[in-house]
Amino acid sequence: MAETITLTDHDEIRSWAAARAGFPAIVDVSPEAGTQAMLRLVFDQQAYEDQDRPERPPNAGGYELVEWDEWFKIFDERQLALVVAADEPGRREEFHEIVRR
Repeated sequence: MAETITLTDHDEIRSWAAARAGFPAIVDVSPEAGTQAMLRLVFDQQAYEDQDRPERPPNAGGYELVEWDEWFKIFDERQLALVVAADEPGRREEFHEIVRR
């Protein structure tokens, strides 16, 4: 495994995602009370694959692209951090993990 770095700064996270054509998304969750939305980053063409599908029932495992402000609101409320692979010359890893700080 490559060396990792932990990001919490919004501008650093946006820059890291933008360098990899990444977009903020929230995973579909159950409408039941107490269920929390899950954050996700989607990359390249994957960001558009789910958008043209017919309407699906709640909690079907899909995701919705959202604005960074909405994504960071949840990110900060839950005290999360983004762990990413350190950049190496000539490589741009998409490895990332959202963890508690």
